[in-house]
Amino acid sequence: MIHFHPRPQFQRNDWETLDGQWQFAFDDENLGVKNKWYVNFPSGRRIEVPFTYETKASGIHDPNHHQYIWYSRQVQFKTGKNILLHFEGSDYLTTVWINGEKAGEHKGGYTAFTFDITPFVISGENTITIRVEDSPDTSQPRGKQRWLGENFGCWYVQTTGIWKTVWLEYVSDTFIEYVKITPNLDEHSVTFEIETNNQTNQKEIIVQADISFSGEKIQTVSALIKDGKAKMTSTILKNGDIWSVQKWSPETPNLYDVTFSLRQNEDTVDELKSYFGIRKISIEGNKILLNNEELYQRLILDQGYWEESELTPPSMEALEKDIDRILALGYNGLRKHQKIEDNRFLYLCDKKGLLVWSEMAATYSFDDKAIANFTNEWLEILKQHYSHPSIITWVPFNESWGISNVYDDANMQHFTEGVYYLTKTFDPMRPVITNDGWEHTLSDIITLHDYEEVGEVLYNRYK
Repeated sequence: MIHFHPRPQFQRNDWETLDGQWQFAFDDENLGVKNKWYVNFPSGRRIEVPFTYETKASGIHDPNHHQYIWYSRQVQFKTGKNILLHFEGSDYLTTVWINGEKAGEHKGGYTAFTFDITPFVISGENTITIRVEDSPDTSQPRGKQRWLGENFGCWYVQTTGIWKTVWLEYVSDTFIEYVKITPNLDEHSVTFEIETNNQTNQKEIIVQADISFSGEKIQTVSALIKDGKAKMTSTILKNGDIWSVQKWSPETPNLYDVTFSLRQNEDTVDELKSYFGIRKISIEGNKILLNNEELYQRLILDQGYWEESELTPPSMEALEKDIDRILALGYNGLRKHQKIEDNRFLYLCDKKGLLVWSEMAATYSFDDKAIANFTNEWLEILKQHYSHPSIITWVPFNESWGISNVYDDANMQHFTEGVYYLTKTFDPMRPVITNDGWEHTLSDIITLHDYEEVGEVLYNRYK
């Protein structure tokens, strides 16, 4: 079995998975909070995490909608360090208790999130209890998940609860929370933006980045942490030689390794390993360029659904086999359709040189609630997946889903334009396709989806 760190671009050594058997309960009458299930969990059913109860792989396989569900598990934590509880994906409103104390809450189905549970942990055996609320509400980002009682059209069974890996990580009091990596091919450099958990450091903290390629050290750069943040830029040239740059592309998916460390009083208080690719995606006239050379994209539409596990990949072997088959068929990329995929999937795309258009899961209504839900989750996604070199295009909307009257509704037009500019503000280097395939308002690439099956008709339509 293939074992990858849950976040291959953000690896510490001290972690453990919580995937596997959990206690599970439906709460159809919504009495769990009132009856304090986070203290006295009802015994009985079990589920295989990270598969949702709707799937065969979960061991339950109930396709009916249940709005409130609960999980519980006993865990013995290591002592002496802070403990982070990570969820790579749980749909939709997730609340966590540790030993009966509320540790945090997160809204969103396609984003990862983390709780520092250190204050709630006791010596010996601990209880993690999780409540997830999901509904057929069309104002929450759904993607290809149905909101009706039965499957219809190209919409599948809903996904409720934990559907990506859950894991623990042990860290010091001060640690790196986030790294944003921006390659600059033309300047032969890379920029690192670091965020730490502590914004009021009483002692001087230095962050250092050690860059290497194929085990050979290239550069070291460091900066002082101020207000919990630091920004530093390093050349990637080896001995000043511009021919030493190892570009990332589908033909040469070269990856640089980088180790980030926090230093306080000469002591290393945190260290994590990451990687990046040096590549440039740009547009000149009517040509899309990768590394300043014209790029011809042969993309497959990848919905990422599996027969026995729905949205959740059944294994890392299955993910890798899927990618290898795409490459074997002669494609050089994919549009991940209406889904934000596992970090380990993106790592494999980075490693194997598979281009990715990252597409947001659609809402299916247009109101204030949908706008807020969409925008908040989209910003989280941009931040979490920014540093993957394989992602070359952002796709916030698809075929006017959730913005059905965008052709003549000014508010919908303003919304799509706002999301375009918001995306470009956070990430000016990648193209944005605002409404893939149908009516475009503001897009860097104009795309057209045509489902015509007869070649002659298609030719005559566009000749």
